[in-house]
Amino acid sequence: MMWSSPGRLPTTGLTWSNVSPCRRPLKTSFLRTQESGSEENLSMASSHDTIIVLDFGSQYTQLIARRIREARVHSVILDSSASVESIRVHHPRGIVLSGGPASVTGSGRPAWAKAIVREGLPVLGICYGMQVIAHEMGGRISRARQREFGRAELRVEDGADLFRGLTGIGPFEVWMSHGDRIETLPPGFKAIARTRNSPVAAMKSVHNGRRLYGLQFHPEVAHTVHGARILRNFVHRICEARPTWTMGSFLHDSIGRIRQRVGRDNVLCALSGGVDSMVAAAMTHRAIGSQLTCVFIDNGVMRKHEARQLSRVFRSHRFNYRMVDASGQFRRALGRTTDPEKKRRIIGRQFVKVFDSEAQKIGNVRYLVQGTLYPDVIESVRHRGPSATIKTHHNVGGLPTRMRLKLVEPLRELFKDEVRALGKELGLSDDMIYRHPFPGPGLAIRILGEVTTDRLRMLRDADAIFLTELESHGLYRKTWQAFAVLLPVRTVGVMGDSRTYEHVISLRAVVSVDGMTADWARLPHRFLGHVANRIINEVRGVNRVVYDISSKPPSTIEWE
Repeated sequence: MMWSSPGRLPTTGLTWSNVSPCRRPLKTSFLRTQESGSEENLSMASSHDTIIVLDFGSQYTQLIARRIREARVHSVILDSSASVESIRVHHPRGIVLSGGPASVTGSGRPAWAKAIVREGLPVLGICYGMQVIAHEMGGRISRARQREFGRAELRVEDGADLFRGLTGIGPFEVWMSHGDRIETLPPGFKAIARTRNSPVAAMKSVHNGRRLYGLQFHPEVAHTVHGARILRNFVHRICEARPTWTMGSFLHDSIGRIRQRVGRDNVLCALSGGVDSMVAAAMTHRAIGSQLTCVFIDNGVMRKHEARQLSRVFRSHRFNYRMVDASGQFRRALGRTTDPEKKRRIIGRQFVKVFDSEAQKIGNVRYLVQGTLYPDVIESVRHRGPSATIKTHHNVGGLPTRMRLKLVEPLRELFKDEVRALGKELGLSDDMIYRHPFPGPGLAIRILGEVTTDRLRMLRDADAIFLTELESHGLYRKTWQAFAVLLPVRTVGVMGDSRTYEHVISLRAVVSVDGMTADWARLPHRFLGHVANRIINEVRGVNRVVYDISSKPPSTIEWE
């Protein structure tokens, strides 16, 4: 049973309604300490060739990095203002300049180290990045007479280099998103492709010793038909980067680094039961064995029967684990709090208190392992640039600035689909690998407003019905995440010829690849009607069910 969608956007082959304008640089280390906010850099690229992506603020920057990884080459995103010295640290084989919202003809352009082009490395500019190269090399950029947004037909005029293997196929579709265009090429450059509105839709340097390239379109998006091939040509042929970066190689390298860093100290792992923490635990256990103790904390805002179900899952694995019932402590700390950011910070602080307490019982514990992913980081932590904090994740921005344990975050640089691939490498079951994400603050952020015993009961029961029906109808694996939300409103209803004034449940189900962007799942109407009927009939206190059809962006997946 599948659902249909009215259209596709170019970010991936999945149906999404938009893309996320995330603009933060990717961290290359996975060990950090909360003390003074410092980070201990352990480069992942030591045994792999690396491509640097300089972020000029494009909504597609993370997608560029992902496409490079799909070509089995390690990629790192840095802010556009990164110095030449900070780039050299990574020993890159090449550099990609991302797109961005600025104009090279206007003021307030992002700063960048222009000396990069004199390093002799291959450089590929995409959209704004291409215009930056043209502008710095002496070309002329002007506002386009007709802006290009969306599909365009590209005609290749030079089948070497970037377009190798694409000659003789005729015009093909690319995705444009620009208001400026190159009117005059810089000295020593030639146009290698054009569209109807862009006489220079791609360019390259013909100057001896320089390997500078530019694309006016976005090769990283799905609607650019041969985009992946173009990027592979740059990464493999022009940069001569070796295709060695896989989840298998990532696992091998990470295990070695964890062993080296942790030494003989004991380690705690924050186990939530989700795929992220399970993969982090399995990886760390493979690295240090009995030095690891996994701790699952029942925070009192878990789903129905969650702790009991997870206990069975944990028993099937060989690592040491403890289950701590701290539900009373968390509920007391939440009190009558209604603000979602305060809820997240309260829960983050309580987690740290419990972990500190468990660490003292074990002894000689210096590290805390968390399954933090890259989407958690970019939504929570302010970096350089114009990006704003969207929401604080309890395991990133929600942690106190000072804590006894140093954090080990081996998945901090990965997206969700990469973590699932890593789970397969580790031999985890499909049921665990494809388990829907569940937020650390749990149902506290799915109850809009005050968290009470009665409201928890209503949400738990409604959520359990929704997930059970998704499983029984074969729809669970076809959604990225699905859950119920209890709204802070009541509505009038009629039950048994009597007036009711009760609560509203909103159902939320989305499709995505990595959680960076998402579209609402087109679940069958009959199915939704069946679920709504069960909830209204079986959950005391609920008389209305609605379905959320918002995409990310502009909405987030969770309501709070």
